[in-house]
Amino acid sequence: MLVDRSRNDRFVVSRRRTGLGDCLWSLASAWDYAHRTGRALAIDWRGSCYLDNPFANAFPAFFKPIEDIGGVRVICDDQINHVSFPGPFFPSWWNKPSIDCVYRPDEQIFQERDELNDLFQAQDDCEANTVVCDACLMWRCDEKAERTIFRSITPRVEIEDRIEALYQEHFDGHSIIGVHVRHGNGEDIMDHAPFWADPKVALEQVCTAIRMAKAQPHSRPVKVFLCTDSAKVVDRLSGVFPELFTVPKRFQADQAGPLHSAALGTDGGFSALVEMYLLGRCDTVIRFPPTSAFTRYARLFVPRIVEFDLNDPRRLILIDNSLERSPAP
Repeated sequence: MLVDRSRNDRFVVSRRRTGLGDCLWSLASAWDYAHRTGRALAIDWRGSCYLDNPFANAFPAFFKPIEDIGGVRVICDDQINHVSFPGPFFPSWWNKPSIDCVYRPDEQIFQERDELNDLFQAQDDCEANTVVCDACLMWRCDEKAERTIFRSITPRVEIEDRIEALYQEHFDGHSIIGVHVRHGNGEDIMDHAPFWADPKVALEQVCTAIRMAKAQPHSRPVKVFLCTDSAKVVDRLSGVFPELFTVPKRFQADQAGPLHSAALGTDGGFSALVEMYLLGRCDTVIRFPPTSAFTRYARLFVPRIVEFDLNDPRRLILIDNSLERSPAP
């Protein structure tokens, strides 16, 4: 898609290179600002942890092309390499010469996240022609914006076909309890760390949550579907719950880091989306930790959620989400 330079175009650019949960949630915040201010939205996921080509946009690698989201014009393919976004830019750091923008230290990214947060909270437009959202923007929009994103974009056909095949094989005719356990596998898990202060206790908590979910009323036979980034978690939980099943996938070696890694390439992104959308079709989903963006899709649409209190990881919370259901992929 070529940008029509005959108009005074104004843009929001959503730049992310992280796991797909973070990418999608941050995209929702960028879309929300573009929608409120009448700007076009550019989805720029070049340099993704799932692709080895730094100039390839990860969005079309995993999602169907889209030109509009809720009335907002969208640029989301590899034409992003040929678009020259007009200045001035916000945050102001992006007004530097391009060569100076190659390296951004972490403190700069965190500062930009806070600047963008202040801009979004102010509910006003800014003078910049291009607003660059190159930071984690989870929690920077309302659930309506998140739902708009999840309902507007769909995975590529081959991913949809895999989701449907697995649904027919494992889900049909059962009440499915989906369990997501974000372990980290040696990664710096930052905000997730309090939930893993004692790994043995953490897995006992997950087992308690599964038993709690199984004790709820179910109209069909119950099966447990596990999504995790650690083969050790699979071994531990499958030994306790024989009805538990997983989607076959490649794991990193023990303590080698997360699944959103260049070592796994597009296969990692493919597997992530299959599990993310299957979790969204469960009857109940357990989120451990609840700070993981990977389960945000399920959190918004699955009828019943079991998660752990952010202020007290030992405390379980049961959420009735039954008024909202995700459209089947």
